[in-house]
Amino acid sequence: MIDKFVRSMAEAMNGIADGATVLVAGFGDVGSPNALLEGLIEQGATDLTLVVNSAGRVRKPGQPAQGAVARLIEMGRVRKVITSFVRANSVAGEWVKAGRMEAEVVPQGTLAERIRAAGAGIPAFFTPTGADTLVAEGKEVRDYDGRRCILERALPGDVALIDAWMADRWGNLVFRDSGRNFNPIMAMAGRLTIVQTPHVCDLGQIEANGVVTPGIFVDRVLRVPVHEPALPE
Repeated sequence: MIDKFVRSMAEAMNGIADGATVLVAGFGDVGSPNALLEGLIEQGATDLTLVVNSAGRVRKPGQPAQGAVARLIEMGRVRKVITSFVRANSVAGEWVKAGRMEAEVVPQGTLAERIRAAGAGIPAFFTPTGADTLVAEGKEVRDYDGRRCILERALPGDVALIDAWMADRWGNLVFRDSGRNFNPIMAMAGRLTIVQTPHVCDLGQIEANGVVTPGIFVDRVLRVPVHEPALPE
């Protein structure tokens, strides 16, 4: 019998190795796998590469790190972030400026497409985005129909941390509204895909056409309490 539900956070996080590349879904607090990130902190893996849309919130002077990504960085557990942007006045910004962490900044659409390509088995693709900027440095450049394009490689993860609205025991997933963001493509691009969800259901309760991510891409599912994101200050 296929049953991808795990009974504890320790079981969900088991086997994440030092040096792993971890895909962290979400757009701000929407669809972010916050419980799994807390579990990763407890699990202890270090020397991580985090692939995340944003590398953390603004930190006011004297405040502690806000959010699990920033806390992982401040704990010295992150070697590199691959992200759409790094705020200068964030923990990530402080660490990058001090030379304590590497950052690879990728245009947001390119970041999404690199992850999607990994899940689709496409090793690389050409895009005009960034072809005439610093983004193109060190990359192959070709001309297509009069447009300069650069080669971007797919971006798989050793682990993908995913937030879903509902799951069944086969790992079929449904996402709610804007919670879809990076979640479906990261779920497909992880070699080990771990999902948190507040809602579980019996097989057949998710209509076939309502399945966003099929269970074939999912390895572990952990039920967590409903997360209501805090409103920004």
